[in-house]
Amino acid sequence: MNKHIRKVAVLGSGVMGSRIACHFANIGCEVLLLDIVPRELTPDETKKGLTLESRIVRNRIVDSALQFALKSNPSPIYRKSFSSLIETGNFDDDLSKISTCDWIIEVVIERLDIKQQLFEKVEKFRTSGTLISSNTSGIPIHLMTEGRSEDFKAHFCGTHFFNPPRYLQLLEIIPTPHTKSEIIDFLMDYGMRFLGKKTVLCKDTPAFIANRVGVYSIMALFHAVKELGLTVDEIDKLSGPVLGRPKSATFRTCDVVGLDTLVHVANGLKANCPNDEEKQLFELPDYISKMVENGWLGSKSGQGFYKKSKDENGKKQILSLDLNTLEYKVSEKVKFPTLEMAKPIEDLKQRTKMLLMGMDKAGQFYRQIFGGLFAYVSNRIPEISDDFYKIDDAIKAGFGWELGPFETWDLLGMDQGLKLIKDQNKNVAAWVEEMKSTGLTSFYKTEKGKRLYYDISSKSYKIIPGTEHLVQLDSLRDENKVWGNSDTTIVHLGDGILNLEFHTKMNSIGGGVIEGMNKAMDLAENEYKGLVISNTGQNFSAGANVGMIFMMAAEQDFDELNFAVKAFQDAMMRVRYCNVPVIVAPHNLTLGGSCEMCMHADKVVAHAESYIGLVEFGIGVIPAGAGTKEFAKRLSDELKSGDIKMNRLRERFLTIGQAKVSTSAFEAFDLGYLREGIDEVIVSRDFQLTRAKAACLELANKGYVAPKRGKNITVVGQEGLGIVYVGANSMLSGNYMSEHDKVISEKLGYVLCGGDLSENTVVSEQYLLDLERKAFVELCGERKTLERLESLVKNGKILRN
Repeated sequence: MNKHIRKVAVLGSGVMGSRIACHFANIGCEVLLLDIVPRELTPDETKKGLTLESRIVRNRIVDSALQFALKSNPSPIYRKSFSSLIETGNFDDDLSKISTCDWIIEVVIERLDIKQQLFEKVEKFRTSGTLISSNTSGIPIHLMTEGRSEDFKAHFCGTHFFNPPRYLQLLEIIPTPHTKSEIIDFLMDYGMRFLGKKTVLCKDTPAFIANRVGVYSIMALFHAVKELGLTVDEIDKLSGPVLGRPKSATFRTCDVVGLDTLVHVANGLKANCPNDEEKQLFELPDYISKMVENGWLGSKSGQGFYKKSKDENGKKQILSLDLNTLEYKVSEKVKFPTLEMAKPIEDLKQRTKMLLMGMDKAGQFYRQIFGGLFAYVSNRIPEISDDFYKIDDAIKAGFGWELGPFETWDLLGMDQGLKLIKDQNKNVAAWVEEMKSTGLTSFYKTEKGKRLYYDISSKSYKIIPGTEHLVQLDSLRDENKVWGNSDTTIVHLGDGILNLEFHTKMNSIGGGVIEGMNKAMDLAENEYKGLVISNTGQNFSAGANVGMIFMMAAEQDFDELNFAVKAFQDAMMRVRYCNVPVIVAPHNLTLGGSCEMCMHADKVVAHAESYIGLVEFGIGVIPAGAGTKEFAKRLSDELKSGDIKMNRLRERFLTIGQAKVSTSAFEAFDLGYLREGIDEVIVSRDFQLTRAKAACLELANKGYVAPKRGKNITVVGQEGLGIVYVGANSMLSGNYMSEHDKVISEKLGYVLCGGDLSENTVVSEQYLLDLERKAFVELCGERKTLERLESLVKNGKILRN
């Protein structure tokens, strides 16, 4: 289906509607955001002499909602300027404008009658062939189109975005019996490629897929907490990051979402799923009913499972609810032998296996929860989906689990999963037993670089739809590994392109990663066409291993420190001057040294959710992996005359001096980390590596020639240093910075300006690298820097080794 989405109408500007509008603006679509007309004036409007016919009044609801969204944190918009793509209006005056839209999305209150009334009005103005969908999270999709035309029905389906739409990947597509198959195919592809979503095709069943399984999991925990004698703090410790799930875990998530929302969904499932074998779990425990009765709904009401308070000294503290007494108490540190045993294990899959082996209450909890979960998801096939991989995709993208239920079952093994189910007196679905009887014991497998799933209907393995043309590192790693050490792995992506990934803690860059970088470039130059640097970790990289630097600085081994910094610089410069193209594909945290890596690549293919920055100033040093040098070089390329030149210097200085981190890859252009016209942003994480490989091939195939080393860099010398020193002294005098911050600022300015030169001077990159390294090593010798580093190490803010 050759369809293009240029303009989108979003009907309803509440929390979801305004943020859906922002996300379409994020990808460059024009957006028409509409809502109802106010029925009465506010006191302020009356004072101003406005009437109900005033345009500003008639658009007050939609304008206020959009402004509230744009000011919220985290922001729903990639770049502030993108909001200019959103036009606001109201249903009474502006509904006719939907005739020019390619997609109309309804996001009004969850009442079927109101939705149907709106759709009746929409049909008067909607152009034939225009996509139309509802963002409902619970109302049966097929009921919404009663009385609508055949064309309306053929182009209608449910599109369930998860909140917040920018950050949560899941988009559930729910067709009706009337929806054209090509419309479904288009939305599945568009959602993934353009909106960056994990699109999951759902059946029109209560709560669809993610909420059906996710709410079951939460309700199971609600009951388990009493059965096993666990506390709120203990459940959240057991069901959070240690299990590859969000920091908010279970009860904190409920507080954020709102207990009333969760109860509404649970009651809906209890009422509408009479044949669910676990329907008793959707009965609310007494303590939940009492909390709702008391109005303890979470963040929206000021208290829920947790409550903010102050102790007798006025110090802030977090209290957690005792579910037996329904009284709040100071949160306690959670300790279980199983958690201590699993703590050193970085690999989630290996850690999960260890958690289920525990012989204490924690191990019992995991076995009970997973036994119930495996049984439940197996029995949801074919009720909510014909394919189990959709359940994994939905729960991972919608609830932030790193491993889906069937993926977890696979890593434990078929027999272990069946034993867990049996031990909980649960029944597994017949299709799993049938699958096992044929000798097949894994739900997924990889073959020829592709991930396959067990197709129940054909009783064979098939490639997951939509991934046929994707380059997937997880599916290539085992078969295509070229080289590796303890910190890195080099994989052949095909077509002569290598990929280097790191897998240290937080993907920090130390000696092992530097070795891997050099080995990858050696191999690429001698035997391949190009190199991509990317990984599948939660973050691209937290930067250099500062703990290692602290140890050398503390021991005053400055020669060794100088050598280590030079090795780091040399690796970054090799990225710049490698004889084959080097593409860096960052995502999420891309800090310090990994930001410097991006700044030296031939091209950066950044995921939109990349938070890029040089943050070294915060630990008492300056960027010394060629980052400060690179800012000086880029400043030279931009040099103008007079005030403009000094303004650019000031901007570059403050970006490093204030340790600015972009809130999106688009903002990284504004901060100077990414380059307009060279680097690019991709919204789809699933497509990122595919695009990075293609970009590398494009450069290689058109005849790549490495750039010449920079020898004509103009630095401003004393002209710029004067501004830096005056500014630092003013900040110190106004108590805006410490003496130590002043020292760091002056060192930074000294490198950016090229040293104490009497006039604008042409220098080489090596000259600036030497200045940068010297300043870094000198700062590491400062007592205040060591104190700051030691404090960060002790508090776990930076890596110990």
